[in-house]
Amino acid sequence: MAHMFVPGPVDVAPEVLNAMAKPLIPHRSKEYEAIHRGASEKAQRLFQTDFRVLIGTHTGSGMQECGVRNLANRDILVCVNGAFSQRWFDVAVTNGKHADRLDIEWGKAIPPDELKKVLKKKKYEAVSIVHNETSTGVMNPIEDLAKAVREVSPEMFIMIDAVSSLGGVKIEMDAWDIDFILTSSQKCLALPPGLSLVAVNDRALEKAATVENRGWYFNLLRMEKHRIKNSTAMTPAVSLVYALDFQMDRILKEGIENRYARHEAVSNRVYEWAAGHGMSSFAEEAHRSKTVAAINNTLGLDIPALNQFLIENHEMRISNGYGDLKGKTFRIATMGETNLEDVGELLSAIDKYIEKNH
Repeated sequence: MAHMFVPGPVDVAPEVLNAMAKPLIPHRSKEYEAIHRGASEKAQRLFQTDFRVLIGTHTGSGMQECGVRNLANRDILVCVNGAFSQRWFDVAVTNGKHADRLDIEWGKAIPPDELKKVLKKKKYEAVSIVHNETSTGVMNPIEDLAKAVREVSPEMFIMIDAVSSLGGVKIEMDAWDIDFILTSSQKCLALPPGLSLVAVNDRALEKAATVENRGWYFNLLRMEKHRIKNSTAMTPAVSLVYALDFQMDRILKEGIENRYARHEAVSNRVYEWAAGHGMSSFAEEAHRSKTVAAINNTLGLDIPALNQFLIENHEMRISNGYGDLKGKTFRIATMGETNLEDVGELLSAIDKYIEKNH
């Protein structure tokens, strides 16, 4: 299998895949409930929270919908500086919410002062922010943005998409006073696609109880009712929860801080390599992602041809730019199990392609 330096799905360790091969057991059994509870409790350490972590059988986009359906009757502010924050806006609108936008140029982070200005003009029930924009390689300053929200509107609910950051960089839900943080299994957690996790505080559950038309599948109160019994309202992806529980043990054994340091070191290696070739990061330097490097393609590399070379000769692949950035940028993901040796081999292989074709 080609080694994937793409921002999800990422490579999964063979032993994690093996964990999924265990015989299935009933999801209402005591045996499964113990595994489900264990996975959820271990995940609390990644979210840095004493509140509950809910496990869902869907990707992070499902939890985006969960947030807008449960934490606002009407008015939501969506901070947009990339494709996946744009998606959250679309999710809000198609769920009948009155969503306003704070638009920031792609490649730049959301400025806390700009957020405060908008919040002073209108009262919103909730604000949504994507922590790490996979499309642009921008990491928004969540701690500072949360402080900005609390200064202007202490009662507002803060929803964070940490799909491509949680497990790769430090996020402190309780210390930063965040109400709702979601992530997916196929990014920094280095699991197969199919699970999403969300940490939800008590205040958010109280809000959900006042919101009409929460739906059935994404109803936080229904999720919580079954979480208390260490299960889910509907049949979960049992094999994926086996893998989650096993992988959380591996992550904790590596050490959370060690894992964060590894992600930062590997991403820095990519940025240094790019600079050495006269290519800058698409994101402004102060807010470059530590899990996916989006690089300006100033050399004019043919990214599909480069990928074909990488796959055929080195069993590796990278990712083209996202959407309108295709061909203008390329992305090298450094999330999950990737280490310095892995990325060193990749960059050496790209150098061979450049020497041959440029």
